[in-house]
Amino acid sequence: MSKKVAVILAGSGVYDGSELHEAVITLLALDRNEAKVQCFAPNISQLHVVNHLTGEVAEGESRNVLVESARIARGKVADVAELDVNDFDALIIPGGFGAAKNLCDFALNGRDMTMNEAVLKAAQAFKGSAKPVGLMCIAPVMATAIFGAGVQCTIGNDTETAEVLTAMGAEHINAEVNHVVVDEANKLVTTPAYMLAEHISQAADAIEELVERVLSLA
Repeated sequence: MSKKVAVILAGSGVYDGSELHEAVITLLALDRNEAKVQCFAPNISQLHVVNHLTGEVAEGESRNVLVESARIARGKVADVAELDVNDFDALIIPGGFGAAKNLCDFALNGRDMTMNEAVLKAAQAFKGSAKPVGLMCIAPVMATAIFGAGVQCTIGNDTETAEVLTAMGAEHINAEVNHVVVDEANKLVTTPAYMLAEHISQAADAIEELVERVLSLA
């Protein structure tokens, strides 16, 4: 039987939304594993809009996270507030700075971050139902908020970020770009993706494994 997977997006674009390669590879890997997918995103304004050509904040511009996520989902995206855990077997959240800016405020507040209320409620529902969750790239900064202290996860081997996760209560495990970390007790799978990847193929290898491990836990 095909597994049903919810994917939460954070907009469209590495600097202010979901990392496009990570999101597309995730959706492709899920499709190749015959999973049925529904994308979700919070119906909120982005923290800011970044000009991806220059890397600078586009002053005066405002974009909606749900609307921008529709670019990746080809229009098939729903408000994360409507996500019902009973309809799905697993949850995956790609990275990109949007995960740390729009799904939570880690980019602003570090260890004192808070999560978007609807995203946190949805993610904790998967935890409470003992259904697997996959977080990649910078998204594991939300692991402690979702699972509590002691959760095992990785953002790769960036010492500064790892120290912040440890201060938040996570058990950070260093990992190379092609590795995944599985917290069996929490059914959480994490991988560094573009925290370390220098080529799309490097990101793809571990993202595909993350998808397979999440599905195997479902």
